[in-house]
Amino acid sequence: MLDLDLIDRKIVAELMRDASMPISQIAEKVGLSQTPCWKRIQKLETNGVLTGRVAMANPAHLGFDTIVFIEIEAPDHSAEWREQFGRVVQTMPEIMEAHRMAGEMDYLLRVAVPNMAAFDSFYKRLTEALPIKSVTSHFSLERIRFTTAYPVDTRHR
Repeated sequence: MLDLDLIDRKIVAELMRDASMPISQIAEKVGLSQTPCWKRIQKLETNGVLTGRVAMANPAHLGFDTIVFIEIEAPDHSAEWREQFGRVVQTMPEIMEAHRMAGEMDYLLRVAVPNMAAFDSFYKRLTEALPIKSVTSHFSLERIRFTTAYPVDTRHR
C-alpha cells in the first residue's frame, strides 16, 4: 500500500465520486492549481492507485434485470483447476466480479443477465466449461446500495 498524503486521498475520493469532473474542479476541491493536480493524477495512475476511469450505468436500463451471486465449490484446489477457472471466468462477460474466498465456499461470482432464461444458458456454459463440485445461486431482488468508491479517509491526519 502506498502512503498517500491528504491531497492525494482527496483527489482519489473526488475521482471515484465522479471521474468526468474537469481537472479545474478537482484542483479547486483539493486546494491545488490545475498543473500540480494533473501531475498528481498522472502519478496516481502510474503507481497503480488509479486503475481506470469508467462510466457507471444502470443495469436495468441496459436490460440486465437479473443479478445473481453464485457460490462455487471447487472439486479440488489444484493449481491446474484454479488456472482453468480463471481462464473460463475471463471469457464470460456476464461475470462482473469473481472472488476466491475463505470459508465455506471457494469462489463467489457476481453475474448480470437479462432474465432467467439467460441465466440458465449462462449456468449451462459455466458448468460445461469446467468441473465444479457444487454451485449455489442467490438472486438479488433489489439493489439497495451500490458504489464503486472506497471509503477513503479525506480528513487530516
